[in-house]
Amino acid sequence: MANIKSAIKRARQNTKRNSLKGSQRSLTRTAVKVVDSAIASGDKQAAKDAFKKAEKVLDTMANKKVIHANKASRTKSRLNKKIKSL
Repeated sequence: MANIKSAIKRARQNTKRNSLKGSQRSLTRTAVKVVDSAIASGDKQAAKDAFKKAEKVLDTMANKKVIHANKASRTKSRLNKKIKSL
C-alpha cells in the first residue's frame, strides 16, 4: 500500500476509475455482441441497425479513452465487413 499522501489519493482514484471503465467496457462488448447475434441470425437490416448503435458506443468509448481508438476502428471495420458479406 502507498505511504505518500498523493500516492494514496492516486490509488483511490484508480480504483474508482477502473470500476467505471469496467462497466463501460461491458456496455461496449454487449453492443458488439448484439451485432454479432444479428449477423448470425442472417437479418441484414437488424444487423445494420445494431451496427449503427454499436458504432456510436465504440466511438464514445474511444473518445473517453476506455478503449484504444485503433481497437474501436478495427472492431467497426470487422463488423461492417461481416454485414456486407450477408
